[in-house]
Amino acid sequence: MSAALPELGRHSWPVMASLADAETRLRALLGDAVTEVVEHAGEVTVTILRDALVGVIAALRDAPDLQLNQLIDICGVDWPDRAERFEVVYHLLSMAKNLRLRVKLSTDGRAPVPSLVGLYPNAGWYERETWDCYGVMFAGNPDLRRILTDYGFEGHPFRKDFPLTGHVELRYSEEHKRVVYEPVKLAQDFRSFDFLSPWEGTEYVLPGDEKAQVKGPANG
Repeated sequence: MSAALPELGRHSWPVMASLADAETRLRALLGDAVTEVVEHAGEVTVTILRDALVGVIAALRDAPDLQLNQLIDICGVDWPDRAERFEVVYHLLSMAKNLRLRVKLSTDGRAPVPSLVGLYPNAGWYERETWDCYGVMFAGNPDLRRILTDYGFEGHPFRKDFPLTGHVELRYSEEHKRVVYEPVKLAQDFRSFDFLSPWEGTEYVLPGDEKAQVKGPANG
């Protein structure tokens, strides 16, 4: 697979090289691990089988015509209506070839995804972030702990079925002289909303409005 280099000076922003006949090359390199290859807006996305992840990423890294030897990011996507509701997305970069490639796989949240720490040490942080936010497990990660939320946090905040207020809140207790965890309690004042149009006005009297109700003397 050859890479078509962008024309120098034509664009004022960084432009990546395009992959010629990407699907044929990727299927030849990765075999049955590939389930779909999509090219859109100059970007190539390959969807693979979950259990084939480590072999696929190693092949993409070591292929002389690709050299995708930098892991830029790992992130998650939640599709609640799907049987395998979570997608894990990997972004790879080749500085030598000026290429980018997006690799995707899916999981139901119970089946763990193989860790890439053995290939890219920086994957450990990205996998921890994905675990923390979505609850996707990574088999082989040596330190799969929360990285963004607190250690006592319950649930995974990026799931689309997660309550916006969370489950617990923490505060410093003067009585106990330490930080304590308590169930979230919303004051009733925060539950009463007035959705009337500001152009129509409200049914209650605001401070100062009583002055407008006092009628002045009639004009003679």
